[in-house]
Amino acid sequence: MPTPEKTSRSRIIAAGRDLLESNGQQGLTMQSVAERVGVRAPSLYKHVANRAALLAAVAEATIEDLTARQESTDGSLEELARDYRRFAQARPEGFRLMHSHASPQAHARAVVPVLRACRELAGEQDELDAARLVSAWATGFLEMELNGSFRLGGDVDGAFEYGLTGIRRALTVGYPASPV
Repeated sequence: MPTPEKTSRSRIIAAGRDLLESNGQQGLTMQSVAERVGVRAPSLYKHVANRAALLAAVAEATIEDLTARQESTDGSLEELARDYRRFAQARPEGFRLMHSHASPQAHARAVVPVLRACRELAGEQDELDAARLVSAWATGFLEMELNGSFRLGGDVDGAFEYGLTGIRRALTVGYPASPV
């Protein structure tokens, strides 16, 4: 009779996500995950091929979590952006990792709610350009916020809302799809 598994891929990924947030990307190692799930490091290789695969799996799980959260909002541009911000603040290391280690397919799934909101505001012809604008602005804002780059004082929450208002206005004014 085969020996029962002492861990699972889902436990490994959950441990990896927790370790990522507490120890950063450098602290997310096969050894640290093995210790967290109570097995020896070689046992992990039955579930993940190597550290790169572990990072990718944690990034994918992070994007799946974000996507589920985004799908549970009201779908408005503002709520999607606010939820994205809450997510980044709650899981800053996962937020950073998902941008560098997740597959294009996972990113494509995650952007669906944003595309939908942008289609409603900017129209079908401009939805992809609008979604890129929104994603780039929000991700850049959040990276700066997480890194403590807003050092001039003022209300960062207010600045985020100001940006959302401006983006909504820009998307609904109806800029042409290509430069004139």
